Amino acid sequence: MSDILLPLGQVAAIGGAVALGPLLWWRQRSRSQTPVGRLRALTLLTLFLTFDLILFGAFTRLTDSGLGCPDWPGCYASATPLGARHHIEAAETAMPTGPVTHTKAWIEMLHRYLASGVGLLILVLCAMSWRLRRQARQSGEPAPSPWWPTLSLVWVCVVGAFGALTVTMKLFPAIVTGHLLLAMGLLMLLAWQREAYEPRPLAAPRAMRLAVGFVLLLTLCQVALGGWVSTNYAVLACDQFPTCHNDEWWPRMDFAQGFQLWRELGERADGSLLSFDALTAIHMVHRLGAAAVFTAILALAWALRRGAPGWSRALLAGAGWQLATGLSNVVLDWPIVAALAHTGGAAVLLGLLTTLLARLRARPV
Repeated sequence: MSDILLPLGQVAAIGGAVALGPLLWWRQRSRSQTPVGRLRALTLLTLFLTFDLILFGAFTRLTDSGLGCPDWPGCYASATPLGARHHIEAAETAMPTGPVTHTKAWIEMLHRYLASGVGLLILVLCAMSWRLRRQARQSGEPAPSPWWPTLSLVWVCVVGAFGALTVTMKLFPAIVTGHLLLAMGLLMLLAWQREAYEPRPLAAPRAMRLAVGFVLLLTLCQVALGGWVSTNYAVLACDQFPTCHNDEWWPRMDFAQGFQLWRELGERADGSLLSFDALTAIHMVHRLGAAAVFTAILALAWALRRGAPGWSRALLAGAGWQLATGLSNVVLDWPIVAALAHTGGAAVLLGLLTTLLARLRARPV
């Protein structure tokens, strides 16, 4: 138990040091604001750092650093790779191109430090919200609900648990994809929470709210498909566009294998190797989903062109960015920059749609 609790406390302390800089900057910049204004500013800062965390998580995965430290929460029961250098050197000597190297270990641990820092910021948000609620009750003034940051705190703990399972279950595809979806969900939750502190309602019929909610759900499903493509290393299963490979529009595919959810990485549920046809099926479903999402966003942007032209342009820009970076992943053989840009674009789209839905549902103050 001490092999877990001791490094857990040490990693949390390093995460606290990581969070200290943003907290001091926020405190200095928001000193003259109201309590709700300070809460809103800290939520926005946490939202930005959560976006950065998602990008760094994608970088960790794209550099094959997810098992750079093959235990959790530390690195060979140490808080940093410095204390684990002998173990890392032994693993790297035994397998020079394996998952454990000094560089990969540092990438993996930096991701954990940043995640701990974001968790601490959300803890501060939660404590501030409940304190403001208590003060408001004593003075008889209204205060924003503290349940949003409380939900965010519970949520980030679940994200952390999935991060631990990602390591202990050796990059199990369903767990890795779930980890990505939960991280995106945290981003959406913080975006909605930020709007709750400063309602800026947009007038629209109920049909528009339903349309935005539908496109948001569709985009979230597409992000899940993208995560499934990435965690199964199926990005280059089709190396041509608009055809797949060998100039085929509809290549051989095995959907049953490709979408067996509970299985090891690269294997079928019975332990045999996953076929190339299964990887092709995963890739092609993501392509079809991308076409559906792109069409839905175009339709939504067209519907918003008069009532909310700024939102229409933002959605068009986000959809165009995703199309360009998605094609770059295939045409340019999945360079890290294009893949990171694609992940970041997905996060921005989810944030935009969440914010838009929050404003359509907001009540005038």
